[in-house]
Amino acid sequence: MLHMAHKPRRRIAFVSLIGITQLHLSNPLIIAWWSAAFPGFGHLLLSKYIRGFMLIGWEMLINTQTHLNEAMVYTFLGQFEHASEVLNIRWMSMYAPVYLFAIYDSYRTSVDINHQFVLAKRENAPIDIFTMSGIEFNYLDKRSPWLVVAWSLLMPGIGQLYTHRIINAFFGLGSWIVLSYFSHLLEGIQYMLMGDWTRTATVVEMKWLLFLPSLYGFAVYDAYVSTVEYNKLFDHDQIRWLQTDHQPSNYPFPKSPLLK
Repeated sequence: MLHMAHKPRRRIAFVSLIGITQLHLSNPLIIAWWSAAFPGFGHLLLSKYIRGFMLIGWEMLINTQTHLNEAMVYTFLGQFEHASEVLNIRWMSMYAPVYLFAIYDSYRTSVDINHQFVLAKRENAPIDIFTMSGIEFNYLDKRSPWLVVAWSLLMPGIGQLYTHRIINAFFGLGSWIVLSYFSHLLEGIQYMLMGDWTRTATVVEMKWLLFLPSLYGFAVYDAYVSTVEYNKLFDHDQIRWLQTDHQPSNYPFPKSPLLK
């Protein structure tokens, strides 16, 4: 019988012009928490972009139509009658099913991806670490996680640009600009710095403003975790290459960080 060369069934990572998609271990509870904070964020952390953006669009549409953020503000202030008055019941009934699905599906997907990662690392599949075209190129490299955090704190999306996560960078920058504009964030900050708190409370739009903390925190977390995992992937590829091409058969080489 002819023995066919072993071909890995899975990829650990895929390097493209718009970013690096990779399998890696993630805590399903943390992924589910981000989906609870904002439906779709958990899926973006798993690089499930189509499903993630659908859920994010749904959240923004239903939330603004139900005036949920405004009701939350009145609830925090103890004005429960105003909270019940502002809620739009026609849209509210559609919120819970998809919200619960986003949490469940992100948790389930995270567990499945963890299983796929364990199988992929056992196959020790090679990684294409460089790609190029006439308009862009991308490659696997090591970067500082804390520098990524600093850029993300300066403005959401910049950290993703630094790590070449173009899709998440476009989403972070675009969403921050749009939400800042509709919420009148910068005007509110200006009046706040002038000490005019009444004008600040009047000018800001709470139904848009309350989206910003989740987006800000997600941009920082996503950039940091992605950079850490890219660095692990870089070390893994270097170790695999050295073991394959340069390691004597009787020399015990360190294990890959992905295998620990």
